Amino acid sequence: MGHVIELDAAAKAYGGAGAPALGPVSLDVAEGEALAVVGPSGSGKSTLLNLVAGLDRPTAGTVTVDGRRVDRLGEAALARFRRERIGFVFQFFNLLDDLTVADNVRLPAQLAGTPRRKAADRAAELLEILGVHRHAGAYPGRLSGGERQRVAVARALVNRPALLLADEPTGALDTASGHEVRELLAEVHRGGQTIVLVTHDMALARSLATRTVTLVDGTIAADERAGAAR
Repeated sequence: MGHVIELDAAAKAYGGAGAPALGPVSLDVAEGEALAVVGPSGSGKSTLLNLVAGLDRPTAGTVTVDGRRVDRLGEAALARFRRERIGFVFQFFNLLDDLTVADNVRLPAQLAGTPRRKAADRAAELLEILGVHRHAGAYPGRLSGGERQRVAVARALVNRPALLLADEPTGALDTASGHEVRELLAEVHRGGQTIVLVTHDMALARSLATRTVTLVDGTIAADERAGAAR
């Protein structure tokens, strides 16, 4: 089993003489793992996620995702790589309100060059699997928070990404909807999807993660696998 993520002494500083926002951090994530990244506000969780996603570049060290050195890719290549190999689930859904549910899910596939009919079929398949197919022609504003997050997960999976990144995916949801999304992500992971999530929701981390990394002041304070501390 290979590694989907390899961070080698990766660090990020944002200028000034203060401590770096992250690192140096060395971290490997294997194919099929579900990794939860937890820690207090300001601990470097979002910075770590941004480095993995190629949304930010390390000031030291290397970041490799799905066999590609994302820290070396140019902006156009990065955008293409993210579109094809990384799926994103955000706290506030980031759905386009002027597109239907089906169009929101289909859009990343079409941007990646998938023919329209094939993209539509894939979107319909995911909406069916995730239990929101009846809303395919509706607009996101008509859906509950839990339903919108299901649509966001469908959109994230439409290109069959090597990696699913989730940033506080239950943070904007009520308790019942949060439980639904926890179950949904667990089901996606059981299907073999590699997941890295940043969360303050310890119930989500406990129910989903096969491994939990705790960041404190930009460094790894603990690295625990389900049932055993490392």
